[in-house]
Amino acid sequence: MKFSFTHIFLFALIGLLALAGCKAPTIEEKAEVIISGGPIYTVNPENPEVEAVAIKNGKILFAGSKSVADSIYTDESTGYLNLEGKTLTPGLIESHGHFMGLGYSKLNVDLNGLTSYQELIDILGQVAKQTAPGEWIVGRGWHQSKWKDDKSGWFRGFPVHTALSEVTPNNPVYLKHASGHACLANAKAMEIAGVTASTEFPSDGEIIKDFNGKPTGIFNELAQGLISKHIPESTPERDRKALEMAIKESIEHGLTSFQDAGSGNSDIALFQEFLEEGKLKLNLWVMLHGRDTTLLNEWYEKGPTIDPEGRLTIRAIKLYADGALGSRGAWLLDPYTDRPNHVGMATMPMDFIYKITQGGMANGFQVCTHAIGDRANREVLDQYERVFNEFPQKSEDHRFRIEHAQHIHPEDIPRFGEMDVIASMQAIHMSSDRPWAINRLGKMRIEQGAYVWKKLFQSGAKIINGTDTPVEPVSPIASFYASVTRQTLAGEPIGGFEPEQKMTRFEALKSYTLDAAYGAFEEKIKGSIEVGKRADFTIFSQDILQVPDSILLQTEIEMTIVGGEMVYKR
Repeated sequence: MKFSFTHIFLFALIGLLALAGCKAPTIEEKAEVIISGGPIYTVNPENPEVEAVAIKNGKILFAGSKSVADSIYTDESTGYLNLEGKTLTPGLIESHGHFMGLGYSKLNVDLNGLTSYQELIDILGQVAKQTAPGEWIVGRGWHQSKWKDDKSGWFRGFPVHTALSEVTPNNPVYLKHASGHACLANAKAMEIAGVTASTEFPSDGEIIKDFNGKPTGIFNELAQGLISKHIPESTPERDRKALEMAIKESIEHGLTSFQDAGSGNSDIALFQEFLEEGKLKLNLWVMLHGRDTTLLNEWYEKGPTIDPEGRLTIRAIKLYADGALGSRGAWLLDPYTDRPNHVGMATMPMDFIYKITQGGMANGFQVCTHAIGDRANREVLDQYERVFNEFPQKSEDHRFRIEHAQHIHPEDIPRFGEMDVIASMQAIHMSSDRPWAINRLGKMRIEQGAYVWKKLFQSGAKIINGTDTPVEPVSPIASFYASVTRQTLAGEPIGGFEPEQKMTRFEALKSYTLDAAYGAFEEKIKGSIEVGKRADFTIFSQDILQVPDSILLQTEIEMTIVGGEMVYKR
């Protein structure tokens, strides 16, 4: 048999690829699409930057030089996507957000970005004029610590409902704090709920009352339920619309996967319905609501649902150890600097967290526990450690997580690495909260244990990134910027807060891709640009690993590609 020069070249090239550790293709393997023409960062340490990526059947067929891609992987049917200088990375993964909450934040009154209580009053006054008497007005996103009001008429750092009630006399109003851990209700809502000066809330929450014992309209933690249980249930049509809005917002921000921090069976059924209809345009990984023991027992019986393609997986449980710093609900070892004799609160008994952690481990579910304050983090680590010791074999690769891990006592930071507990942190919280968080914790606690990304890396822990949307806008660019600058989105202060804790550009990208995939047991199918993995990509308008900090926030999402399909183009 005679061989042409082309055959000899191909065989030699295949041999070289094999020696280089690349998968050697068969002659029949041809790409549907070749992507090239700009920086391509793989987040694969063995092959960190390539010239071209070949895609076939929604998977990565090749990642390497353009000449090899053109020589071996193309035929007359192969298409080309020219990046035209734009930057390609693995698809971005939101490691902690509230998917349906994101959708509903777009359907309800959006209070993010307000600068004063007066703005909130003005907006709600206009909404009330357009709302039928008696109809509930629901919103989310206000954050009093970010407002510039004269706070002399406030109580315990919060506004009181009086001015809001004056402009909404005929409508019950329920406005959730940006953190989700407090709410503001007007007089009409409290009247419907039967809340008066004599109403008490026993534990795991707080009705804030003024010096005369009258409710101010602020309800912390589980006390919010006194009001929210009176809001009419959603409709199936509204649920579908909220899910559509969540998908749209996510893919427009470059997300190819979303790790949902708490859903029940009705939401999961809707996710499955959208998947079957071809409307679920990104991948979902879902935590079960941990308060619902009936739900958990049902899932313990049938076990996790693990999609080998990573499209829709249910394999984790969401628990809550405390509240948030903004509402002073985060559970601290020592009192708040700006509220002496108050240490926040546990929002679940530790015995309950231990029991659910034990059940999760025994039945193959990851446990992901919200913990913001240093005492909450310590208590959760203690419960995890107790269960790991009880299940030594099952805990060899548990990937249990602490969600937020914002303020950690210095003695507990090394435990994350020692115990292989994943720190699921949202860098944008540092950017948004740090200017006022110092008033809650004081300088020493902020410097020693708040948003300590480098210290956690040094402990050997993995950090996965996100936004906690709708607590913050779902923008990964903003969170990436906060990761590498430790500045507010206004660029303050120069040099950043506690700059020694900054992530490098690569660390920040990895926290949004490969490490985020690891946090869901999905690093073998997504998170980096490697042969055989899903063709999930995010394309940026500029090189996020190279451009100066000063223009990083100007980055736009140009395209979002999920499983080889372009689901968004700017």
